Amino acid sequence: MNGLAAGGGAGGLSRWVPPGGEERLRMVLAAAREGSAVWRERLDAADIGFDGAGVGFEGTGGAAWLALPVLRKESLGSVQAESPPFGGLLGEPVENLARIFVSPGDVYDPQGTDPDYWRFSRALAAAGFRRGDRVLNCFSYHLTPAGFMFDAASRALGCVVVPAGVGQQELQIRIARAVGASGYAGLPSYLLALLDRAAAAGTPLPIRRAVVTGEPLPETLRERIEAHGVKAYQAYGTADVGLIGYECGQGGGLHLDEGVIVEICDPDGRPVPLGEVGEVVVTSLQETYPLLRFGTGDLSAMIAEPCACGRPALRLKGWMGRVSEVAKVRGIFLYPRQLEAAMAELAGSVERWRAVVERDADHRDVLRIEFAGRADPRAVRDAVQAAVRLNPQVVVVPAGALPAEGPLFQDRRNWD
Repeated sequence: MNGLAAGGGAGGLSRWVPPGGEERLRMVLAAAREGSAVWRERLDAADIGFDGAGVGFEGTGGAAWLALPVLRKESLGSVQAESPPFGGLLGEPVENLARIFVSPGDVYDPQGTDPDYWRFSRALAAAGFRRGDRVLNCFSYHLTPAGFMFDAASRALGCVVVPAGVGQQELQIRIARAVGASGYAGLPSYLLALLDRAAAAGTPLPIRRAVVTGEPLPETLRERIEAHGVKAYQAYGTADVGLIGYECGQGGGLHLDEGVIVEICDPDGRPVPLGEVGEVVVTSLQETYPLLRFGTGDLSAMIAEPCACGRPALRLKGWMGRVSEVAKVRGIFLYPRQLEAAMAELAGSVERWRAVVERDADHRDVLRIEFAGRADPRAVRDAVQAAVRLNPQVVVVPAGALPAEGPLFQDRRNWD
């Protein structure tokens, strides 16, 4: 396939194609054409079609590939809503799936039948997880797929999983100590909360390694976690395409996974030169849910220099912000339009409002709703929580404290 060099970086562009990726992409395109009218229409429009031997690739690495428009994360829900649950994007019948999940914004995420469908076992293996390790999995198993992602990944390595989810920290600490949990999967801020609480009670946890994701891992937070004797490794992925990148322990970025093609693109969907910042655009190399040129909305840049660990993959510098106003709060994408819809239901009793996201001293995200009006603060909290699955702080303020014009959503977090 012209212009997509295995190993990435062809022509000095920010593009990663894993070894064997071209042939796997042919199979994915064939599945997309056969199973999805939506993808068939998009591929035809980009002049990516069949040839006599099967799937044709003429120009796929150049003009035709770039003519395939980026499917934006924020538009996925509306695409799916046209033909629920998956908007005609599946490459196989729904009855062949193992599970269906729902992410905030009513985005439906399928799980295929592969044992490690999202491929997060590679991140765990790079962090030193091994057969027989007992893993405290503190991601939710309810509706969203993160809990199952790390459950399946742990089991693929032969680890024993404690499906802890989120909450009941004292119980989780007792269980982790009783079973001798040496590994953790979950949000980094939640890990720190567990470690601090256990240490304060004089019952330190046996956890020694952790794979964390769902929110940024600034060095100040990493240092506080590692002060408890826990080595933290960051992974990066989405519910839509699974694992995208992971740390190896040598420092210096996230190795790109072999199950995806990754491009760093400008706003027009064209790969930027290596090292420049742009949107992380991912093509999944599995046939169940063939997302092609999927725009995550995350900003990053590629590192071409070899890593000391010897892995050949290009690396991402890490999360460097969001393309749009969408923010990730406590591991959940928060769309300002969701807040606007929730507050619109209280229009008769809320005169003005503003949503603010900040980071507290313990590196926990805090969503605060400030409003002026006669509404019951509990009603405001319940409306927001129902819309975005986050429990906000609610503060009543004088009407004059909120500007009549200006952004309704402010992300004041500092990741330095």
